[in-house]
Amino acid sequence: MPIVPLFWIVAVLLVAGVLAAIVWPLLRNAAGDRSGGEASAATSVYRDQKRQLDEEFAAGAISADERDAAIEELAARLSAELDTTSSPSEEAVPAASSRARLVWALVLVFTLPATAGMLYVMLGNPGALQPGAAAVESQAPTSAAQIEAMVEKLAERMKSNPDDPNGWVLLGRSYAVLGRFQESADAYRRASTLSPSAAGILADWADSLAMANGQKLEGEPSKLIERALAIDPNNPKALALSGSAAAERRDFSAAITAWSKLLSQLPPGSEGQKEVEQMIAQAQSAQAGGAAPAGAAADGGAGVLGPGETPAAPAGAVPSQSDVAASAITGRVSLDPKLAGRVGPGGTLYIFARAANGPRMPLAVIKSSADSLPRDFTLDDSMAMAPSARLSTAGEVVVEARISKSGLATPSPGDLRGASAPVRPGARGVDVVIGEVVR
Repeated sequence: MPIVPLFWIVAVLLVAGVLAAIVWPLLRNAAGDRSGGEASAATSVYRDQKRQLDEEFAAGAISADERDAAIEELAARLSAELDTTSSPSEEAVPAASSRARLVWALVLVFTLPATAGMLYVMLGNPGALQPGAAAVESQAPTSAAQIEAMVEKLAERMKSNPDDPNGWVLLGRSYAVLGRFQESADAYRRASTLSPSAAGILADWADSLAMANGQKLEGEPSKLIERALAIDPNNPKALALSGSAAAERRDFSAAITAWSKLLSQLPPGSEGQKEVEQMIAQAQSAQAGGAAPAGAAADGGAGVLGPGETPAAPAGAVPSQSDVAASAITGRVSLDPKLAGRVGPGGTLYIFARAANGPRMPLAVIKSSADSLPRDFTLDDSMAMAPSARLSTAGEVVVEARISKSGLATPSPGDLRGASAPVRPGARGVDVVIGEVVR
């Protein structure tokens, strides 16, 4: 049954139940008042007739036996009449009392439902009764401005609660997601001051600091990594960053050692294991005089790498030109003719690749005017939003295209979008047709 009819049926039943509980006693008492009035009238007639018999007996018009017989007959008639109404009452209830109860009952019948409806409109959420309202609300995207506002609200809260290390960690990760790496590093520093023995916080601090320092792990980020490993030699993220720092300074032996230790912690057959094995192989090749490895796991401040998580490229790792070319995806984006009239002036076109299974963070992005459609595209590592998430390190990806009317990177209702089937990095001739409207 649709939610709207069901809601109103339940509401009407509830109101009817309340009215019955309140109005029925009033109506019953009113009926009782009428019965009491009728009994009182019958009693008055009996008294008058008895008085008349007494007067006739006193005047000698009737004998004592005649008087007694007439009184017995009156009593019998009164008893029969009272049985059809209610118990005798010594005093009659005024008729106005019965009418008042009827009036109140009618007032309640008409005003109670109206009052309940007005209160619901004023204090409730009538819009939720619209079909699909809940789904639309739950699917409404969060804009970049809203995310920024939430992060700023968290930052304000930390000013009044500066001794909460978990709050500083959350703020650090939030800033990292927004790409505000220096502020992220500052938040992690505050968290580390409050929790100096937390290796994971030191690793996150090193990662954000490296991103803020031009994606370089040398200097203070490397010192922070060493501190983290001194506290916890098996910390996954610290090991991944340690290998990346070693590869950055071309100490491939140290990189292999760190990544091999990380490899032993990853589940056999997992994507993370395959990625680290590939990086170790590249380091071994570079050690033998081949190309330098692409790097290892640092997640751009998104959190400590855990078992089963796929390591991405670290801050400071620079992919080779051959890797960029081999993983590049080429194709064409076109607009479904049925949506041609919905592309207004000033629309922004986003073309991006994201992991088919995993985080939706874009691995490579192109931004241009929607007026350029149809458009050929090439996505590669040079278009990555962060070195920790690159196309060349992904498995299968989906290429999406979206025309944003607001110009924001986050989806908004009314935007137009299309997506490809899952493809692997290096795919050629990928066709993306923009044929859907974002709801």
